[in-house]
Amino acid sequence: MAFNDRRGNSNNFRGNNSRGGSGGFRGNTGPREMTKVTCSDCGVETEVPFKPTEGRPVYCRDCLPNHRKF
Repeated sequence: MAFNDRRGNSNNFRGNNSRGGSGGFRGNTGPREMTKVTCSDCGVETEVPFKPTEGRPVYCRDCLPNHRKF
């Protein structure tokens, strides 16, 4: 019996439940819907790829690093 003959039912030795590198990425589903918002810090109008939650601050690309926790 050769080594290649021992692979069994699947080429994936980890089984069907393996993450296998996909990491949940489901492929390109098209362009993301952008929402226009005003930055809570500097007041510049910008776009974000999500619908902001009312009452929570939204920051532009320049201000966001100032609010990230390390």
